[in-house]
Amino acid sequence: MYPLGFTGAEPAALPGAATGSAGVRHRLPALGNWLDYMIELGCNGLLLGPIFAAETHGYDTIDHFRIDPRLGDDEDFDRLVAQAAERGVRIVLDGVFNHVGRQFPPLVAAQAALAADGQAAAGTPAARWFKPDAATGDFEVFEGHSHLVELNHDEPDVIAYVTEVMRYWLGRGASGWRLDAAYAVPAPFWRAVLAGVRQDFPEAWFLGEMIHGDYAGYAASAGLDSVTQYETWKAIWSSLENRNFYELDHALARHNAFCDAGLLPQVFVGNHDVTRLASAISEPALHGHALAILFTMPGIPSVYYGDEQAFRGLKEHRAGGDDEIRPAFPASPAGLAPYGWPTYRLHQRLIGFRRRHPWLAGARTATAHLSGTAMAIRVHSGPQQVLVLLNSGDEPAKFPVDPGDLSVAEVPDPGDPPPDPMLVPARSWTILA
Repeated sequence: MYPLGFTGAEPAALPGAATGSAGVRHRLPALGNWLDYMIELGCNGLLLGPIFAAETHGYDTIDHFRIDPRLGDDEDFDRLVAQAAERGVRIVLDGVFNHVGRQFPPLVAAQAALAADGQAAAGTPAARWFKPDAATGDFEVFEGHSHLVELNHDEPDVIAYVTEVMRYWLGRGASGWRLDAAYAVPAPFWRAVLAGVRQDFPEAWFLGEMIHGDYAGYAASAGLDSVTQYETWKAIWSSLENRNFYELDHALARHNAFCDAGLLPQVFVGNHDVTRLASAISEPALHGHALAILFTMPGIPSVYYGDEQAFRGLKEHRAGGDDEIRPAFPASPAGLAPYGWPTYRLHQRLIGFRRRHPWLAGARTATAHLSGTAMAIRVHSGPQQVLVLLNSGDEPAKFPVDPGDLSVAEVPDPGDPPPDPMLVPARSWTILA
């Protein structure tokens, strides 16, 4: 969930936010209205986007120890944690520790020193938090974004600061952290920070955002529990949109290798940074295929708020280009449009299937049949297995696969089981278990 968008918060910080004198808008309590909805969906964790004081979208943090006034205050956070705990829901926070906003106090101090003393300021305590950029005379920024200044992850004070932030919010009831832009941070930094955090919070869970690179190698070096699996995200929607299951086959083979290396990736078909599944796949009949894959594949599956209601939204690379994929929700589920509920119920069924087969998290996949528009995936762990039959073509597909003693467990329409489980109608799918 992306809280600033979900609650309809202002796009920029309230006046006085940098000094702590801004008025507070108590929006976090609105999230509590959706906990039962989330549980009924079948989920048991709530991964929040940024909730700390920031300049605009939340990824330009200015105070990691303060709830963004646009969302509420400490009491609002504590109440949400308590409500979640009563329901057995764990909360994971979004930690933006690669870069900070321009109003981050140590950066303000460093910039003031730089303006006053030029190069002599580089040795001051504040300036050591950041990396000088000789070309600009400023500090290095994140991927060309001038308002996002990178921290110096070799600086001991930065390691101590991030460790303190993590420990503080875990102490207030969070269960883990998503580490934003983890791929841009040297792995030894995370290892040093997490070693300190785990001393008092050994059960805390740490998810690193990885877009590219050596997923398993980085996770092992950094001491992470999981990483975002963007390879399978792309392969799932793209193989369906382009009728090319060879791409999915390749991605699942790599996914197996990551799992073999001891990694349990976070798998998804949508998040706050990508085009919505319902927009990425132009044929609505193929949306369910993506969910059938997601909820039977190894890893830790997640649902991005709104996807369970078939929300549409296009990610655009421009100012405000994330607005469509980070919309406001109504005050309660009663305010949702009626046409999204069939997708919600499909999520319920498939998540229910996943929860009845918890071994799927640590399973492996094997391709039993493959063409551009037909794929049979055998998901197995020891003697346990399920068979996922996917047909994205315009004609029925007869799968030349031996199902053994497996029988039909899930199909798009539960009231219409196929007479021949190995004959999958056009643009349809079947799960056997």
